[in-house]
Amino acid sequence: MTLPTPGQSFAWRTVANRPALVCGPLEPFATHLFTTSLWRLGSRSADPDDDGWCDVAQALEIEPARLVRARQVHGSTVMVGVAAGRHGERPEADLVLVREPAAAAAVQVADCVPMLVVDRLTGAVAAVHAGWRGMVARVPQVAVAALARTFGSQPADLLIALGPSIGACCYEVGAEVRGRFAAAGFSDDQLARWFRPHPADVAHNPTWPRVLAQPRRAEHWFFDGWAVVREQIADAGVPDGQVFASGLCTASHPDCFCSYRRDGSPSGRLVGAIRSRTVL
Repeated sequence: MTLPTPGQSFAWRTVANRPALVCGPLEPFATHLFTTSLWRLGSRSADPDDDGWCDVAQALEIEPARLVRARQVHGSTVMVGVAAGRHGERPEADLVLVREPAAAAAVQVADCVPMLVVDRLTGAVAAVHAGWRGMVARVPQVAVAALARTFGSQPADLLIALGPSIGACCYEVGAEVRGRFAAAGFSDDQLARWFRPHPADVAHNPTWPRVLAQPRRAEHWFFDGWAVVREQIADAGVPDGQVFASGLCTASHPDCFCSYRRDGSPSGRLVGAIRSRTVL
């Protein structure tokens, strides 16, 4: 298969005979990856607790029990630590923070933005699950604040990679979504930037054919979650030159990425995972 062309700071790597996306600027400081639908967890029939997670742990060269992940609920709760339990025992959270190099933080997505963060000085890392509900709750800013509060991280020392997620080329939303952002206090100017009347023309990301085939509907917009996340990261004080986006839409590439919007509930899951290279 031909893998889609990512942003210039990203590259495809083969890990255990599977393609994974990595961000070059993060590599000196953190072992990390974004998986594809060709990993076992990317299968539509995958059990979220099967040993597909062992594939991710093996790729990061850690024990499976040291792959720290939460039960994601589209919120803004932070989980700090290295303990991993069975699915029913994991705490509810959408931000996972880890500092120990022998452990990794991970989130799973199927259209939401997977955000991986590393502090170049302290070695602290974070994996963040940012869907539109999380963006309403300002999850990117919560992540930066949580790293500062927990590990003393400064925004100027952070590097952030944004993995594949659904783009404004394909993601049509209704008035409820726009209304939630308005109710959360975002400005009219912000809403105008983030909610487009037509599909965006995004390089290397063809608009999902079903979107092109249907007529435009009143009170519907194409949501630019990539812009929301970048603006919220900037508001948290992280310099723009330290934020790197893969620029790949999950809905645009059915051979490579899982997409809940495109495939519905049988969709598999993509993983964003990160482990510090800093020796404490």
